[in-house]
Amino acid sequence: MADSSPTTPTPFDLDYAAAPESTSIVSIAERYSLFIGGDWVEPRSEATFTTVNPATEEPLAEIAEAGADDVDRAVAAARAAFDQWSSWPGRERAKVLYRVARLLQERSREFAVLESIDGGKPIKESRDVDVPLAAAHFFYYAGWADKLGYAFPGQRPSPVGVAAQIIPWNFPLLMASWKLAPALATGNTVVLKPAETTPLTALLLAEVLQEAGMPPGVVNIITGAGATGAALVDHPGIDKVAFTGSTEVGKHIQRSLAGRDVRLTLELGGKAANIVFEDAAIDQAVEGVVNGIYFNQGHVCCAGSRLLVQESVADLLLDKLKRRLDTLRVGDPLDKNTDVGAINSLAQLDKIEELVASGVAEGAQLYQPDCPLPERGWFHRPTLFTDVSLSHRIAREEIFGPVLSVLTFRTPDEAVAKANNTPYGLSAGIWTEKGSRILWMADQLKAGVVWANTFNRLDPTSPFGGYRESGFGREGGRHGLEPYLELTDLVAT
Repeated sequence: MADSSPTTPTPFDLDYAAAPESTSIVSIAERYSLFIGGDWVEPRSEATFTTVNPATEEPLAEIAEAGADDVDRAVAAARAAFDQWSSWPGRERAKVLYRVARLLQERSREFAVLESIDGGKPIKESRDVDVPLAAAHFFYYAGWADKLGYAFPGQRPSPVGVAAQIIPWNFPLLMASWKLAPALATGNTVVLKPAETTPLTALLLAEVLQEAGMPPGVVNIITGAGATGAALVDHPGIDKVAFTGSTEVGKHIQRSLAGRDVRLTLELGGKAANIVFEDAAIDQAVEGVVNGIYFNQGHVCCAGSRLLVQESVADLLLDKLKRRLDTLRVGDPLDKNTDVGAINSLAQLDKIEELVASGVAEGAQLYQPDCPLPERGWFHRPTLFTDVSLSHRIAREEIFGPVLSVLTFRTPDEAVAKANNTPYGLSAGIWTEKGSRILWMADQLKAGVVWANTFNRLDPTSPFGGYRESGFGREGGRHGLEPYLELTDLVAT
């Protein structure tokens, strides 16, 4: 007779199996030159540096380091190409930009894999966010190229000239597209300098520009670190500087350009408040908070690094948030299951760890999931601090890593006061079911971008930029055309 007594189910492992993306589609050269005047040229400085895979600490390639002579060559090439490019009909410039966008789509997997290898971000983010948004920016501004005369009624637009564009390491391809597309659509020529830790996708983009039929010299890409960027900013042949990066460097650039007839836009640091009210959909808010700070390892200037939660739901939300943190997977950026990849550099990891240590020393309560970290590479666990006060460094300084500081509030006025208690003003988030409260809060918050019931939602049709120490000027949308145009009043002429 068979035994009919209940039996204990056999336990089984619900963990994900590794799902690494193949790297066979990517070809990384041993050495890269500078892209000037439509050609690959050796640097007159004869200097190079190494770009490294942050997930393995292994060197990827030797990169040319542009000196002052190389910067001069790049600016001269851009100046020489300006008359031709700016005189093209807008529809012809649009055709080139459309081709760039289509080529980015066709080579999207190659760009995504290379971005994750060089920068450390999870492949699902470079694949689903960076590359699609980069193509979208070229599509969007291609649409403006032949409509500039309608964008500013009563004014005649003309290009500014040679634009110097310096981009950061957190979104290398997206930031390059973000800056190149409006500059080129409006008829300017460009010298682009990517960050020294993430130059590879910008250099691959040079191939796409050539394939798309971009005339030589319209876009020049020079590689190097701070000295190269400083030489570019100080060059007398530029007409416009667009910089995205740290507030400290932004202030230095502003001082360097004082007294010169050079346009400037700065998109700098942030310490955004993500505000959750008691009537919010808590589970949805938890996902928004996770996306707000742990997306791209927290290497996001508009990251929601300060969570302000209404006191009545703080315990409930924190309990759910900690359980959600326990499910995040930290590890190989090329694994399609990875949520938090590698920190971009050892120097950045050291900065994050120093600020986390300061939070502990100042009395905040630390929470980190007990997840394993790879033996090699630069990684940091998703981190959450409670019992944080406004005076703590972790509540005031930009950490640029996966570290969230949690504060509470009782009234909307208190939430506004705490949210605005920062020298920055780039972004903020509001979570509530009440539309009137969203509109009231958005009007009170000192932030260039305010999201409601979502976070880190970027769109090429929407302007983006900050207040105070987060910089000035707007990128994206019709507003993103203005920094690259001289507008002449037709009535006055």
